[in-house]
Amino acid sequence: MADQHTFDPYKTWQTYMLQWEKQTNEMIQSWTNNREAVKIASISSDIQARFLEMLQKNQQEAANLLNLPTKRDITNAAKLTIQTEEKLDALEELIWNLQDSIEASNNENSSIAKITSEMLKQMKQLKTEQKKESETVREIYSELQEIKRDLTVMNSLKEEIVSLKLLMAESTQKHERELVLTK
Repeated sequence: MADQHTFDPYKTWQTYMLQWEKQTNEMIQSWTNNREAVKIASISSDIQARFLEMLQKNQQEAANLLNLPTKRDITNAAKLTIQTEEKLDALEELIWNLQDSIEASNNENSSIAKITSEMLKQMKQLKTEQKKESETVREIYSELQEIKRDLTVMNSLKEEIVSLKLLMAESTQKHERELVLTK
């Protein structure tokens, strides 16, 4: 029993495949070394390319007639969808930037409004103070006018007093002369 060999299907398959690969490679090599075979392959590939173009055109026309989308239509739709999504993303980012700038300007506007209201309050206070000051100035002006009138009256009284003193002095001198003369 030791001389018996076990059947290995894998080994048989492997030898068969190696032989088949060798024969196929030899056949391909003989075709590629033959100019006529290369010409025939070139012509057949050209014919096949033309046939594929014609088949694609016919499929396109049939799909158009039946109003069915083709692979090309689906590809174009997918490209358009991707472009639309990119544009929407760009628009969304622009909208976010716009919202941020609007918030910033609103914050600036509210701070400007606060400053303006404070300025208005201060201006009202200054107006009331100005009115009070102008009243005080008017009172002082009227008092000054009274003092001026009183001063003119006093000046006229002073002049009268001076003239009276002179008259009294003259009268006293006259009286003294008369006394001196009468004595």
